[in-house]
Amino acid sequence: MSFDEGYTTPDGRTIGGVLMEMRNITLKFGGVTAIKNISFDIRQGEIRAIIGPNGAGKTSMLNVINGFYHPQEGEIIFRGETRRRMRPYEAASQGIARTFQNVALFQGMSTLDNIMAGRTLKMHKNFFWQMLRYGPALEEEIEHRKVVEKIIDFLEIQSIRKKPVGSLPYGLQKRVELGRALAAEPSLLLLDEPMAGMNVEEKEDMSRFILDVNDEFGTTIALIEHDMGVVMDLADRVVALDYGKKIADGTPDEVQSNQDVIDAYLGVAH
Repeated sequence: MSFDEGYTTPDGRTIGGVLMEMRNITLKFGGVTAIKNISFDIRQGEIRAIIGPNGAGKTSMLNVINGFYHPQEGEIIFRGETRRRMRPYEAASQGIARTFQNVALFQGMSTLDNIMAGRTLKMHKNFFWQMLRYGPALEEEIEHRKVVEKIIDFLEIQSIRKKPVGSLPYGLQKRVELGRALAAEPSLLLLDEPMAGMNVEEKEDMSRFILDVNDEFGTTIALIEHDMGVVMDLADRVVALDYGKKIADGTPDEVQSNQDVIDAYLGVAH
C-alpha cells in the first residue's frame, strides 16, 4: 500500500495528507542516544501507533513531538512548516495536546474543574476580569463550561463531574485526563499508554472512546501502547522502534509480521 498522497482504510475512512513529519530525528542525553535518525509521518485523520519494547525510545519521541525534548539533529514539519524550537505550551497553542503514562491530574479538584483547565488556552479575558467573574469574563466562562459539559457527556462521566479526581478509580482518572486533553480542541492528540494499568473492561471502554474521538471529532491521534491487541485493533498505521531506531513502519498486519519486530518483542539478542 502506498501512503504518499493519503490513503483509504479497510473500513472506508479517507486519511488525508501529512499533518506532521519527523525527519531524521536524533536525540541524545549526554553520551546516550535515545533516538537515532528516525523518520516517519502522521497523516490527517489517522490513528498512528508507536510501539516497541521498554527503552525503545517511544516516550522520548512523544516528548519531541510536543516540545518537551529538543532533538540535536533532524527537523519537524508541522502543517507544512518547519517547526522552530518550542516549549510544550507553544506546541499546545498550535493544537497539540497529550495525556501521560502516569496520570497527571489535579487530584484535589473536581472532574469538571480538571477538564475546565484544558480550556485555559482558549480563554482570552485578562486576569483582572477572571478574578471578578463578572461581565465579559463570566460570559466567557459560561461558554467554555458548555464545551466542557459536552465532553463530560461524550465520555459518559456525568456521575463524577463534581467528585475530586483523587477519589476516583484509576480507569476513570484516565478518562478524565482524556477529557482535559479534548478540552483544548487539539488537531493532534498524543496518548502515552492510555490503557496502562487498566483491566479488560476499562481497556474496552477507552478503546471505544479513542475511536469515537477520531471518528466524531476528526482528531488525528498518535499513541504509544504496549498491548499489541489494542494496537492492532485501533491503529491505521504503526511505526515500531527498538533501541532508539526505527525497525518497521506500515499497516498493523505488516508490522506484526515483520521479523525485526518479532525478534524485538521476543528478546532476540542484538
